[in-house]
Amino acid sequence: MSLTTKLLREITPLTQNDCFSLFSRSKKEFDFPLHFHDEFELNFIQNAAGAKRIVGDHVEEIGNTELVLVGPNLQHGWFTHKCKNKVINEITIQFHRDLFDEKFLHRNQLSFIRTLLQRSSKGVLFSEATTLSITPRLIQLQQKHGFDSVLELMSILHDLSTSRNLRTLSVMAFNTETPSYNSRRIEKIMTYLNNNFSENITLGDAAKIAGMAEVSLSRFFKLRTGKTFIDTLNEVRLGHATRMLIDTTNSINEIAYKCGFNNMSNFNRIFKKKKISTPKEYRQNYISTGVRRFV
Repeated sequence: MSLTTKLLREITPLTQNDCFSLFSRSKKEFDFPLHFHDEFELNFIQNAAGAKRIVGDHVEEIGNTELVLVGPNLQHGWFTHKCKNKVINEITIQFHRDLFDEKFLHRNQLSFIRTLLQRSSKGVLFSEATTLSITPRLIQLQQKHGFDSVLELMSILHDLSTSRNLRTLSVMAFNTETPSYNSRRIEKIMTYLNNNFSENITLGDAAKIAGMAEVSLSRFFKLRTGKTFIDTLNEVRLGHATRMLIDTTNSINEIAYKCGFNNMSNFNRIFKKKKISTPKEYRQNYISTGVRRFV
């Protein structure tokens, strides 16, 4: 299948200190491009009959209401297509791929959730009956906080995992995932980047942490992560910047400098390239059209 829609790697605002994020909004149309990200995503859509869904290599026109679980790095997107409704409701829940430890998932009581998460590598569409029964809980999840909200998310995932008439959408695990780098040196560098992203970090700093020459580290880093050191540093900074755009009232200039971008034109250029919008547009899109919570 040939997809002409631009594919975007989304850098979500979810940090390692969050269990999950929930974003609820009403909008007139779908305007986000085909994309993928490292997190699991549970997406509920209401009042969007005639819209088009793309998950992996699967393309389908959707009905009025649907609920889909998308696995990490699986390309997906919803598009207005033939939808004529002026108010589309959407609730998006994103959670880390390691929210459930692999050993934890292999306990007997978690077997159904484990199977569901495995199936999500191709995208899972839940039946209309299941979606309608879960809808009130998804709406009420916005009102829960802390530990209670995490327990409810787990309960929702368990009930979805035991529901009937699930459909796997993509024929293959049509994802863009790069191999795990599985390296203590890279782990130490990533920890350093996440703890010091606001500072002036260079390849030389990372090389000292890894105990390697700069040229050697540059090759090693690209080999293990699939990305250059600079691209990775920018993605870490952008992740924190998008979080601050949503979570704070700091000015865009303040956010840029707090996240290590000392040049505003460079920040705007990188942000627009990665997010397909300016920082101002990104903030307006999230703040004016819905509410996002991090748990």
